[in-house]
Amino acid sequence: EVQLQASGGGLVQAGGSLRLSCAFSGFTLDDYAVAWFRQAPGKEREGVSCISDNGESTWFADSVKGRFTTSSDNAKNTVYLQMNSLKPDDTAVYYCGALVGTIVTIPLVDYWGKGTLVTVSS
Repeated sequence: EVQLQASGGGLVQAGGSLRLSCAFSGFTLDDYAVAWFRQAPGKEREGVSCISDNGESTWFADSVKGRFTTSSDNAKNTVYLQMNSLKPDDTAVYYCGALVGTIVTIPLVDYWGKGTLVTVSS
C-alpha cells in the first residue's frame, strides 16, 4: 500500500527557514517521483518541486528557484523540502505526492499525502 505523510510545517518569520519531510512507503524513487505542491488560501494547488530518478533529478517552480532545495534519503524513504528565505507568499498548505514521470501536474499524481501548513509572517 502506497502512503505518504508530510510533516514539518509551522510558523516562521519572513526570511526564515523550514524543512518539510515527506515519509513514504510502498514504493521507491525508482518507481515514482515525489513532488511537493502547495495550496494557498483561495488559490489553486501548484507544483513547487520534484525529485526523481532515485533522487538524481530535481525540478523547481520559478517562484522558489534559488530558495528551495529538495533531497531524498532512500534509506529512510523520506523526501525533504528545504525552504530558505521564506516570504509571506509562501504561506500555504504543502502536500507531497507520488507521480509517474517528471511533469509536475496534479492529474499525474497517483498518490497524495496529507498536507502540512506553513505560515510565513511578515
